Amino acid sequence: MEELIAKKYIKALKEGSDLEYIQGVKSVFDVLAESFKDEKFVSIVSNPNVDTQDKSTLLLEAVKPVASEKLDNFIKLLVEHKRINIIPAIAKELGKDLAATTKTYTGKVFSNSDIDTKVIDDLSAGLSKKFDSTISLEFIKNDFNGIKVEVEGLGIEINFSKDRIDSQIIEHIIKAI
Repeated sequence: MEELIAKKYIKALKEGSDLEYIQGVKSVFDVLAESFKDEKFVSIVSNPNVDTQDKSTLLLEAVKPVASEKLDNFIKLLVEHKRINIIPAIAKELGKDLAATTKTYTGKVFSNSDIDTKVIDDLSAGLSKKFDSTISLEFIKNDFNGIKVEVEGLGIEINFSKDRIDSQIIEHIIKAI
């Protein structure tokens, strides 16, 4: 639900703005979204006993370096309509929207064994060519028995599980007998 509301706010925010401005706004919302991981911050902005003017002042101080009247008014609008809690969703959706606009995506490669950076770069180049985008991949070692590639912004998930391949080979052999 928050994502749908965030998309409407982003649409209004993007109207009449250039790409550079939206990139600046995205970085501001990324920082604001990080603030929501702090329990004290959340308790202040979600407390009904704290005056909306104080909440507005707190958030406006955070976006002050951007010096944008449009962004200031946007923050005031969020406070006025009691939508402060959707700031993390706005940051996430703004990131997705910006990635789609610039065709620049980041993804993750998961595996329980080490993968050479050249292989990661080759995967990145192949996916970039296939999807006509710029895709950069980051390796994350975990307990996945195989290789799994995720690019969330494009909705791509590719995986080669050793367990699944082994079970398919066994099934094939059983069918052949």
